[in-house]
Amino acid sequence: MNNNNTKFQLDNTPPQHVLDLECGSTPADWHRHPNGGGWVYRTAQVAETAFVGPDAAVFGRAKVFENAAVCDNARIYGNAWVCGNAVLFDNAKVYDTATVSSNAWIADNAEVYGNAVVSGRTKIFGRAKVSDNAKIFGDAEIYGNAKVSGSAVVCQKTRVCQNARVCDSAQIFERAMIFGCAYILGNAVVSNTARVYGHAVVGGDTRVGGSDRIY
Repeated sequence: MNNNNTKFQLDNTPPQHVLDLECGSTPADWHRHPNGGGWVYRTAQVAETAFVGPDAAVFGRAKVFENAAVCDNARIYGNAWVCGNAVLFDNAKVYDTATVSSNAWIADNAEVYGNAVVSGRTKIFGRAKVSDNAKIFGDAEIYGNAKVSGSAVVCQKTRVCQNARVCDSAQIFERAMIFGCAYILGNAVVSNTARVYGHAVVGGDTRVGGSDRIY
């Protein structure tokens, strides 16, 4: 994305809702990014090659590098890193020490925080939350009100959606789907084309694979 003329079309005085993002900040602490015109706080780092849309903000000690794009009302803050070709849309948030890279796509009201790592061609959207030390990569999709936390790993072409929860050291991979109000915890592994849904709880060292259906 590139719109070097945007900065000439926008007011360079940050509105109050931007100032409020950093307690006690003044207009002098913020500047418009040359590529997109979005707001960047003085302690944040944003590469010239990155895009920050006019209503987006990067603050704290966050870093946005390479060709990453921060669009709409998205926010990146804390010590978070967003790089590669990653894109944030809508009201997405990445914060704490979370990292989003590669071609990952975060949208709607989704949040990535804690020490979470999101990469590959992952899509996280809706009101989904990825936190703690969770790792999401490959072509995985996390959406709806789903939550992935702890040291969980979700990868390849998996789907975690609706009100599902994946936590602890659970692993979801290949083409498995976790949905409904299902809860995967402990050291459980769900793989292949397995489906876990309804109010199912899978924990301990359980292995669910093949074309299993647990509900």
